[in-house]
Amino acid sequence: MDHVLIVDADIDSATMLRGLVASQQFSVAVAHSLRDARRQIILQTPQLIFLDSMLPDGNGFDLLSENEARLPPKLVLMTSNASLDSAVEALRMGAMDYLVKPISPSRVEFFLSGLHGDKKPHEEPEKPGRFGKMWGTSAPMKKVYEQIERVATTSITVLVTGESGTGKELVAQTVHELSSRKDMPFLAVNCGAISPNLIESEIFGHEKGSFTGAERQHQGFFERAAGGTLFLDEVTEMPLDLQVKLLRVLETGRFMRVGSTQSRQADVRVVAATNRVPEQAVAEGKLREDVFYRLNVFPIELPPLRDRLSDLPLLATHFLRDVCEQEGRAKEFSEAALNQLSLYPWPGNVRELRNAVQRAYVMAPGQLIGPEWLPVADDLTSLKAGESQRPLERRQGPEALGVLSAQSAGNTENVTEVHVPIGFTMDQAEKMLIQATLKQCLYQKERTAAVLGISLKTLYNRLKSYRANNEGVEKL
Repeated sequence: MDHVLIVDADIDSATMLRGLVASQQFSVAVAHSLRDARRQIILQTPQLIFLDSMLPDGNGFDLLSENEARLPPKLVLMTSNASLDSAVEALRMGAMDYLVKPISPSRVEFFLSGLHGDKKPHEEPEKPGRFGKMWGTSAPMKKVYEQIERVATTSITVLVTGESGTGKELVAQTVHELSSRKDMPFLAVNCGAISPNLIESEIFGHEKGSFTGAERQHQGFFERAAGGTLFLDEVTEMPLDLQVKLLRVLETGRFMRVGSTQSRQADVRVVAATNRVPEQAVAEGKLREDVFYRLNVFPIELPPLRDRLSDLPLLATHFLRDVCEQEGRAKEFSEAALNQLSLYPWPGNVRELRNAVQRAYVMAPGQLIGPEWLPVADDLTSLKAGESQRPLERRQGPEALGVLSAQSAGNTENVTEVHVPIGFTMDQAEKMLIQATLKQCLYQKERTAAVLGISLKTLYNRLKSYRANNEGVEKL
């Protein structure tokens, strides 16, 4: 019979845990101090320890730092006072999870079921080069996989950073699928795509009659994701007043619907993401510093595609295979096409690559896709000290779309440059550049954002402001 040791200074908490463990057909021992815990480990080696972080004769970390040969492969640290430092330290020292009291019985049952082998903490990649929802074998991606594998089996909050199009939501989905919550909901919410007037109601829910138009009770994302994972994409776009309420949920595990006085338990794993540099977002007032520290318990930074060029053939082949299966007609890349992929800088990252593959599939008349249907960088000059970035030519297929520079212009139909007169404001110059780039990219907004090096959300916000001010941006 598998043996479990509970090390908890709180007698009531230890008694509750003991009853729960015993009901699952495990032998169980209880210790209320480090001294008792050491004695119990010598008497009978446990397969799992639930360890309180604060004990009368020391800290739970003291037991973690002792002879590791004595400790079981599974150890869960419990605490009443969660902090960023203690969470990171617990994982670093080998704890498989870090739980905040009061402990959810469902979480305890999961760890116990793992002793029986009913659930695996993670699964091997299904195909070579694949890890969960992600593809790649480069060194930067292997580092990301290692981080995901380590944090997935815990309930620790994760903050994913990286440029637009690098696959931050795929990281969140992979964390969810490799976690104990994989059979529960995974909900993703783009914090920048919801109206500021509705975002609180969407995230926390509302009661009937709580505001004009609230004709019925509404469950928010925290309730609908109960037991699962909530992915907060572009979290720096969340209004600051709502960030305060998010902080409260992260700290206490409880929330209230709009118009309610009853607090509710939030049994949800939070994964947040942003394409901004978080520290810069804090400095610019886009993200509260205290919220940043609560989200940044376990940071994962995704590399841009230009830093993992060895993954290009694998990614391109994967995307092409998906298109072929969807359309029912097989095509493949020529060797020259695969070689050309590494010569393009991919400012839109993996998302741009996927779109380029789909366009190449449509444009190539035969079974073989050649390099003429893939984007080309003909005049890409690296940034040098004291110099600004030179023009980037982007050509799609056999049709040259022209050269786009950082000095562009006006409203002519085939513009390749924008000339900004002295005396123009930064806002006016930015508008001219956006308009010219939009026209140059044939009004494809995703591609326009990639060329400009901004997020698609930022581009939409700029275009929306131009419309609101009747500034006449065409074909929006």
